[in-house]
Amino acid sequence: MISTDVILDTANILMEKAAIDIPDDYLTGLKKAADEEEGDLSSFVLQAMLENYEAAKEDRRAMCGDTGTPRWYVKFGNEAQVTGGPIALEETLRRATADSTKRIPLRPNRVHPLWRTDHNNNIGIGAPEIEYGFEPEGSWIDITTVHKGGLFGTDYRMLFPGDGIEGIKRFYLDSLVAFGRRGLACQPAIIGIGLGGSKDTSMVLGKRAACLRIVGDRNPDPEIAKLEDEFKEIGNSIGMGAMGFVGKSMVIDCHIEVGCCHTGGMPMSVHAFCLSSRRASARLHADGSVEFRTDPQWFTPYQRRETVEWPLNNQNSQKSA
Repeated sequence: MISTDVILDTANILMEKAAIDIPDDYLTGLKKAADEEEGDLSSFVLQAMLENYEAAKEDRRAMCGDTGTPRWYVKFGNEAQVTGGPIALEETLRRATADSTKRIPLRPNRVHPLWRTDHNNNIGIGAPEIEYGFEPEGSWIDITTVHKGGLFGTDYRMLFPGDGIEGIKRFYLDSLVAFGRRGLACQPAIIGIGLGGSKDTSMVLGKRAACLRIVGDRNPDPEIAKLEDEFKEIGNSIGMGAMGFVGKSMVIDCHIEVGCCHTGGMPMSVHAFCLSSRRASARLHADGSVEFRTDPQWFTPYQRRETVEWPLNNQNSQKSA
């Protein structure tokens, strides 16, 4: 049984890590982009970002004035149990969000869409979002917080099967150009693409692709993995760099996730994660121990399964996951 006290302590630590500490995979990718960038203004911005990250870590302050909209991803091993059940879990994560907003502090970004009222703590109707996943075995739970910007940097289009790969590329490039020219995203960023599913799940897939995979990770489908490499390359060849200035460092990495869709369509979404890639994860075990990490490890073979039943040989391979 995993206690809510452990969950609260862990969630508060995760909120601080996500707001302040850049994940190593993204920081490595950013430094590589800075080394290769040739545009004057873009190079200046990249260097300023790196210096800002160091200052944030030293002062233990949030790395960006707009601390985004905190959200949670929770994954249960099949045998996991939480004291008080899922209601207590959600209350604990909401409490950690409110507490951390004041303690770190974070900007209280959440307001009612019509009345613009707020509780000054990033809590409200449907906020923060809490999404769930499950794995076949284990008595642990994984908790990930993502501090994702809540304004722009996202687009959606219903393509048709006949549009094919070329149509996917066109919409991808249209989106990146719009992000850069109109200031709709903070580059450089990890770009997530959701292909297929229904309209809403296409958006979910794209956001998870951007926020829950690390730089350098590749889709297990070799053809999709090739597209990820190609899309990263072409995204950095459109003449835009950091914050939309002239350069070649718009995309730190590109991740693609797919879901089966209606035979007559091909939904597609494009998402730019924030230039800080604010995420942090932990695995909580039934014995009270906690392991912190920066890789959410969300997209396991089970999350991408195609069959009705989960084969036993795959179950066994998950025991060490």
